[in-house]
Amino acid sequence: MKRLYFLFAAFLFNGMTQAQQNVGIGTPTPAASAQLDVSSTTKGFLPPRLTQFQRDAMTNPVAGMMIWCSNCVAPAGEMQMFNGIKWINMTGGTSPLGTVIICTQVWTIKNLDVDRYRNGDPIPNVTDPTAWAALTTGAYCYYNNDSTTYADTYGKLYNWYAVNDPRGLAPAGWHVPTNPEWTTIETCLGGAAIAGGAMKEIGTTHWTTPNTGATNSSGFTGLPGGSRNGSGSFNFVSLFGYWWSATENNATIAWNRILGYSFGNTGQGTYNKNHGFSVRCLRD
Repeated sequence: MKRLYFLFAAFLFNGMTQAQQNVGIGTPTPAASAQLDVSSTTKGFLPPRLTQFQRDAMTNPVAGMMIWCSNCVAPAGEMQMFNGIKWINMTGGTSPLGTVIICTQVWTIKNLDVDRYRNGDPIPNVTDPTAWAALTTGAYCYYNNDSTTYADTYGKLYNWYAVNDPRGLAPAGWHVPTNPEWTTIETCLGGAAIAGGAMKEIGTTHWTTPNTGATNSSGFTGLPGGSRNGSGSFNFVSLFGYWWSATENNATIAWNRILGYSFGNTGQGTYNKNHGFSVRCLRD
């Protein structure tokens, strides 16, 4: 007991003091208005360092909690604070486009929801199924043509002609990933057989049970936004998420990726270019 007392006393005298319930580290006279006063001219304050997955696994974070999120934004993370509703960066906003670093790639964590090409030209919102089926130029829609229900969660569905439009669908500094770039993320996450689980949002808030294998350990936060098929009808929201690649297979079909509620792998397929799928962006 005496040894413990002397060790504690030595710790206090080596830089940490308590006076009137104010704690000082590196100063014997902590500021009266500060509960904790850290003073140094050679060292800094180092907050807890968490990945986005570790951050999101915290139960009931308290408003005002601060962390360094090591993979939330390129090139090496950012300081974040929980404001009682969501995590924000220290300038008061969310990370640009909501980004996550997965191995060597920087991805957005939400589906694209723009209604103009990069040069400012509008992208047509085509609601009529017959008109949608006949398209050979870029267009978008919301699932079931219902922006109130689906826009905030799932973003827009685009046909591949919008993906491939030379005016640019992705914001400046970003692009729609090619088929090989989708393969890169799959390989990084252990191969296509298990990568889907690491890319899906956990739980059944949006996914239909059982949401097989979902861990979202990558932070990709894939959601089941469904699709619009080539005849203009809507299918599979809450069951499957479909994302275009920028790689065509031939004049009428292009490559995509699929995540599903009942499997933990990533699916790779080719679909007619007039299908409506979600779009994720990859940093240039």
